[in-house]
Amino acid sequence: MIRHLSLEHRFVRNVPRELESGILYISMDYATAVHSCCCGCGERVVTPFTPTDWKMTFDGESISLHPSVGNWNQNCQSHYIVQRGRVLEAGPWTQAKIEAERVRDKKAKAAHYGSEMTIHPNTEHFSNERNPSVTPTQHVWSRLKSWLGL
Repeated sequence: MIRHLSLEHRFVRNVPRELESGILYISMDYATAVHSCCCGCGERVVTPFTPTDWKMTFDGESISLHPSVGNWNQNCQSHYIVQRGRVLEAGPWTQAKIEAERVRDKKAKAAHYGSEMTIHPNTEHFSNERNPSVTPTQHVWSRLKSWLGL
């Protein structure tokens, strides 16, 4: 059940440690949006803007995120769409659909980041063939963690 039916946007450089419910914090410097889960559970939801993750649209008045936000790694497993600042509840997904989406996401990342990328069987990470210890998003994630104060 969605508790927050709208999100007010705030463009920020750094996200505050304590998130205010109903606020979508957007950092263009870090190409990421962060908000407190719209179901009201209080979990932090991070949506990075990348060619294979989320896209944000600002129409001068409101924000939209695409695709939907599926909080599959959280207990609430809420699923919603942010469209022009409104939060629209989307239907729940089965575990099979969630797993299929994770596979699709891995394939999209592999295709986008090139042939140097490999998906390791039975894991949820990629590696660079030239240096297997460096993932393509490692730099982005380290910047994001720094930005979030983690």
